[in-house]
This record gives sequence, structure tokens and C-alpha cells, in this order.
Amino acid sequence: LQHFMYGELTDKETGEKVQQTFENYEMNSFEILMYKKNRMPVWFFVKIAPIRNEQDKVVLFLCTFSDITAFKQPIEDDSVKGWGKFARLTRALTSSRGVLQQLAPTVHKGENVHKHSRLAEVLQLGSDILPQYKQETPKTPPHIILHYCAFKTTWDWVILILTFYTAIMVPYNVSFKTKQNNVTWLVVDSIVDVIFLVDIVLNFHTTFVGPAGEVISDPKLIRMNYVKTWFVIDLLSCLPYDVINAFENVDEGISSLFSSLKVVRLLRLGRVARKLDHYIEYGAAVLVLLVCVFGLAAHWLACIWYSIGDYEVIDENTNSVRMDSWLYILSESVGTPYRFNASGSGRWEGGPSKDSVYITSLYFTMTSLTSIGFGNIAPTTDGEKLFAVAMMMIGCE
Repeated sequence: LQHFMYGELTDKETGEKVQQTFENYEMNSFEILMYKKNRMPVWFFVKIAPIRNEQDKVVLFLCTFSDITAFKQPIEDDSVKGWGKFARLTRALTSSRGVLQQLAPTVHKGENVHKHSRLAEVLQLGSDILPQYKQETPKTPPHIILHYCAFKTTWDWVILILTFYTAIMVPYNVSFKTKQNNVTWLVVDSIVDVIFLVDIVLNFHTTFVGPAGEVISDPKLIRMNYVKTWFVIDLLSCLPYDVINAFENVDEGISSLFSSLKVVRLLRLGRVARKLDHYIEYGAAVLVLLVCVFGLAAHWLACIWYSIGDYEVIDENTNSVRMDSWLYILSESVGTPYRFNASGSGRWEGGPSKDSVYITSLYFTMTSLTSIGFGNIAPTTDGEKLFAVAMMMIGCE
């Protein structure tokens, strides 16, 4: 490095500063005289910027070389023959004023490089954030939001939390066939729907990174890109299914259809997984993420386990209770047996409470996934056994 492209007229003091810049992992800029292979001297304006990874370690340097020979020693050509030295210098400077402004250093000599807060890096959800050596913020129209700004980062965290809330509540409501008659939960779910709707509007006005790494801020391109990617899924996920199910006069078949359509909201987890890919290098974050994924998988399987039991516990052909179902065994053990109301509704009633059923289902899926089942809850019907086999295959992976 000390002799690369250096010659007799290269300033040794400037060369030492370049060497110190690399050794101290600093950002700096220099004007230095170097030589080509044919020993021709060339003046360069050099910018050096260290590039850091997510662990704040310098992995490489970005070096930019700009030829400023014209500003140091005007070049002789046919158009300037006969001109004086001062006239040639004036011509070179005035014709290249724009270039001279671009070559102005962005960092003063000796100035420390601004390091991003580690907390800010961890909280940044967007996987397409700008690199640390990006010097200028892209110019965007007034109504366009940068995808890596503080507001969008905070908004992405809100959407992340609400997405996990949806991933927990949607399977539970669909499996347990709960109607949102509780005003509190109905209001909460309506607020979530409104926030998802606002997210759609914001996505139509948020920049994205193009295939060449550039920030796309053109409104038409943003809308076309969003419509082609996540718009349909986001629109289906924000429809007010719970409000429709809250009405008592809604047909049961239509209500079940809308309850099933709510599962579409789980597709939002694909966006979350894409945005969390840069957390892999953090050991603690990976551990927390694995625990959350395990808990979420056990929750989903618990909802499916209950749905199988609820479907099989009552034999509609014979209008009787299947005594080999795990729900029947649980109802007998907790003292809430199923009974047929012949004088009233003409349907089977009773059985364990939903809280007891969910806790028992979650307990069974947890013990099955970890392969430490105690046998106190065991599959007995063919449907339950098939599901248990599939769950154990998932657990062994």
C-alpha cells in the first residue's frame, strides 16, 4: 500500500495519512499525486469510507478515485493552443464547476465517523435499509415516505405486533367458533382492521429498493410494485370479518365462511419472516425467535387438535357421543359430561369449558412436539392418531 501508484512527487505526509486512515478504520478524503503504469503523473481526489457489518466490524473499504488533473495542471489540446497558462486554468475551472462541487469532501479531515446506534439497528425492521456509507438521503416527493425512516420503522413494529396478535387469535376464533359478541374484543379487532387498512394506504406511498439497489420513489412505480406483490393479501387481511360474525341474524354457513377466510391474515407472517432475516447473526434474537415460533406452532396445532375432537365427539349419524374421543374422556375427568337436551334445544350440551379445552390441547401439543408425552392425554380415534403422527413428524424435525 505504501508504494502502490506512488512516485517521486507523491507527498509522503499525505501517503502516511492514507495509511493511518486504513489502520484506524476512519473515513477521510485526500488530494494526492499518483502515477500510472507508464509513469505519467495524475492527480486524484480520493475518498475512503469503511463499510461495517451488522456486528459493527469493518469488513471492507469503499475507495473512490476522481481524476482532478485538469484542476491542478490544465491539459494541452488543440482548442487551447496559444492560450496563456492562466487562461487555460480559468477555462478548466469554469467548464467543470459542477464536477468540482461533486468532488467536495463530505467529511472533514480528522472528523470521526458517525456510528449508528446498535439499538437503532436492532429496531430497524426493513431488510432493504441503506448501507452505512450512503452519504445522501434520496430526494422524494412530499407525499412519499422513505422505507427506512424513523416513522416507518415504528409503524413496522406496530404492524409486527398486530400480526402476531392476529396469528394467535385467528386460529383460536376459527377453531372454537367464537362469535365476537364481547364488545371489548369487537372494538379491539375493529381497531386492528383499521390499522391494517391504514397500512395499505401507507404502502402505496412508501419507497422500495429496486433490482439495482436504487431507492425507487416514483409514485407510479411504487403503486405498480405494491399491487403486483402484497396488495391483494393485505386487502383480504383487513376485511371486517369479526364485525360480520357479530350479527346474530347471520346465516351459520356464511358465518363459518367468513371465519375461515380470516385464516388469510396468517399470510402476513410471510412479510414478517422476510423482514426478520437480518436477525440471524444475533444469538439472543435467534433464541427468542425460536421460542416464539415454537409457541406459535404449538398454539396452531392445539387449535387443530381441538377442532378434530369437536368434530368427532358427537356422532351425528347415531346422535350419540363417541366415548373414545379425547374430549369425552376430558369431560368425564373434569366433571362436565356431555348430555342430550331432549326437552329443550334437542342438541347435545355440556362438555368441558373452552378455557379447559384450550389449556389441555396446548399441553398435549407441547408434550408431543418435545417428545415427552406422559400418556394422560392420548389419541384414540383414527383422525386423532393421524394428526398425532403428523405432529410427531413435525416435532422430530
